[in-house]
Formats: sequence, structure tokens, C-alpha cells
Amino acid sequence: MLWFKALHIIFMVTWFAGLFYLPRLFVYHAMSSDQISIDRFKIMERKLFFGIMTPGGVLTILFGLGILWSGGWDAYKSSGWLHIKLLLVALLVVYHVYCGKLVADFKNDRNQRSHVFYRWFNEVPVLGLVVIVLLASLKPF
Repeated sequence: MLWFKALHIIFMVTWFAGLFYLPRLFVYHAMSSDQISIDRFKIMERKLFFGIMTPGGVLTILFGLGILWSGGWDAYKSSGWLHIKLLLVALLVVYHVYCGKLVADFKNDRNQRSHVFYRWFNEVPVLGLVVIVLLASLKPF
């Protein structure tokens, strides 16, 4: 179980690195006006989403399920904090999928939002991370 936990944390860090950085790329992309920069952002967004974020997210979830499978579920299934954490992870998966839609929108020059929207959008995973780490560390209920 300790291997699952260590790998879960390692891939969670890579997933969140992408969740933090991709919306920041959207900010800069939405502000860009020259084609060279726009083309560069399209490449960066695609590589980050498919090369780092998605594998990090998938492996985070798989190793998290491994923790639950190897005894974590029996130990914590009646704990409210775990159910809230799992709900927040599900919401982060929705956020991740929506980021994929935004990558496709930018790729096809269909972005309809301003850089200000993406500045606020960029804060969503920060809130998720703070609450998830507090829940998993403190196990308050």
C-alpha cells in the first residue's frame, strides 16, 4: 500500500502541475495577436494536456484506486472526509475534461473567452488542491 500511496502522490503532483499551468497558457494564448505566438501556444497546450496532464491524472486515479483496493476502503469507508475527497477528485476530472475541450477550441480558433476569464478559471484547481490535501492530511470527520 505504501508504494501505491507514494506513486499516487508523485502523479498527483504532475497532474496538478498541468492543471495549474494549462489555464495560464490559455491566458497568454487569449492575449496573443501574432500568428507565431498563437501557433506556439497551440503546440504547448496540446503537449501539456496529452503528454503530462492526462497521464498524470489517469495514474493518480489508478494508484488512488490501488490504495482503496489494498485496504484503504475498509479502513475509511465510513469516513466523511474520504467521500468529500472523492467528490472533489471527480470534479477535478470534469475540470480536466473541460480543459481538453478548451485545448480543442483554441486549436480550431474557436475561443470565445477573454484572458480575464482564464485568470479566474486558473484558480479552480488551487481550491481543489487545498481542500483535498487538508482532508487527506487531517481526516477531520
